Amino acid sequence: MEMNYSSRELRELENELGTEILPGTEIMRDTGTHHFVKTGDKNHRVLVPQPSTDKNDPLNWSLKWKLITIISASIVTFTQGFGPLALAPMFEDYVKEFDCTLAQAVQFTGVPILILGFSNFLWVPISTSFGRRPVYLASQLICLASCIWRAKATTYNSFMGACALNGVGAGPAETIQPAVIADIFFLHDRGKWNTLYWVVYMGSLMVGPIVSGPMALTVGWRNFWWLNVAILAFSFLLVVFGFPETRWHRVHPGEKTASPSSVSPPNEKVAPSTQPAVENNADKSAVSAQEDVSQVERTASLTQVLTVDDPWLGRGGPKKLQWALFQPNAHPFKSILMDLWIPWKLMCFPIVQFASFVVSWSCSSFLTLNLTQTQAFAPRGFTSLQIGFMNFAILIGAMIGLATAGPLSDWVSDYFTRRNNGIREPEMRLAAMIPYVVIMYLGNIIVSVGYDNKWPWEAIVVIGFTCAGIQVAALPSIASTYAVDSYKPVAGSLFVSITVNKNVWGYGFSKFITNWAEEDGFVPPIMTNASLILLWCLFGILFWYKGKTFRRWSKNSSMHLL
Repeated sequence: MEMNYSSRELRELENELGTEILPGTEIMRDTGTHHFVKTGDKNHRVLVPQPSTDKNDPLNWSLKWKLITIISASIVTFTQGFGPLALAPMFEDYVKEFDCTLAQAVQFTGVPILILGFSNFLWVPISTSFGRRPVYLASQLICLASCIWRAKATTYNSFMGACALNGVGAGPAETIQPAVIADIFFLHDRGKWNTLYWVVYMGSLMVGPIVSGPMALTVGWRNFWWLNVAILAFSFLLVVFGFPETRWHRVHPGEKTASPSSVSPPNEKVAPSTQPAVENNADKSAVSAQEDVSQVERTASLTQVLTVDDPWLGRGGPKKLQWALFQPNAHPFKSILMDLWIPWKLMCFPIVQFASFVVSWSCSSFLTLNLTQTQAFAPRGFTSLQIGFMNFAILIGAMIGLATAGPLSDWVSDYFTRRNNGIREPEMRLAAMIPYVVIMYLGNIIVSVGYDNKWPWEAIVVIGFTCAGIQVAALPSIASTYAVDSYKPVAGSLFVSITVNKNVWGYGFSKFITNWAEEDGFVPPIMTNASLILLWCLFGILFWYKGKTFRRWSKNSSMHLL
């Protein structure tokens, strides 16, 4: 519920529409007594959340500024994810360089995964208290230092220390961009932009091995980390000059009485949203009087609500303060302590748990391929160059997921919204998961059985790896967007909960999958993981029918007012 209604407005809207309005429920059409700011295109969609009339509000920024911002954020996400999981084709190089076993070399991937998840207990509070911009700047510097350390490391323990530091610095790749998307894009666009985020992040994990394998074979593995230093430096400069602050406080109904003089710009257009008035002098006088009513009085009752045009919609931009190193906060320690607690609290919410488990195990399906491809193909005579290039199939699958999952989930939501008389519920997008669940399970069967039976690499890679790319772009984006739609004010903390869940499982999986596959073959570990993905996704049926009940349980939570 991002429309910031007062309690009286909510009651009157519920009576008029005949439905219960809970956090996450959005009204996507005008009612008889309440009109909303809409898109300027032919669809005239109601904008959720409703933008302010401030030209610096990120929701009001022009398309140019929004694209500059999201491209900058996407490049940070990509560069932070590029290195940590790029080691798979280089495992044999590390085994020789540091005189360790394959299982020990795999921990160069497992340890950063674990640390990366918990590092967001540092980054998200900073993001909420001081803004997204300082988090991106500081984390990129840490990643830069860790990659220099990796390139120069000469012992196993030294390289492991660099991996751990890299895990700390790369944390924002998993949490901050979804918050940025919620800051600058409206509800009807979030599906495609969240899918872009998952494709960029998971794509970085896919492209990393494609690049690292050939580089290790031709110019040495150390030069791969010097490449990381270069792209991280470029990304840092891009944030400095191309990423303004997107954190923006939206005024709640209870706060509006505090500053009634700062509500409307001089050129705000106001028109009655009630029945058309009879053209006589008395009515004209009444309208004129209404135009002078303050925002506080306008929101006092739905029977007096007016349609307020946003003069800056699509024409705004960031102000000088939004380019500062950090944003001022009157109560930073209170805010930080709150953000340390909220992720744990969110773990008690069924919707967050559902999203966490779907995201965690879906991503681990990709991690499985990352950790097993050398183990499966190196004994068959494939070089690190060839193994690295196999990841192109996963990347192509992710592109297919990008092209289909976001638009499909938004279309499904729009379809059910129209059938529901213009009332949108977050659960409506869950139906879009169905085709990707089928693709996920098919891909895991082909990969696991193909590994054990030494099928032609074309079948395993072209079909199995591509299916893995499609599902890892689709299922996490749909599930996480559902959770964000339900608890948008705490989107950053929500992704901390998701990330901790995902990375703890990923670390555990990295600890045992190599030995498990050696002892029992690839089918048991891979299909166990795939069956768990299927199980969590099947819970979507429960949330389709009972998701609103779960949201009702937390409707009075203070998190909706943050």
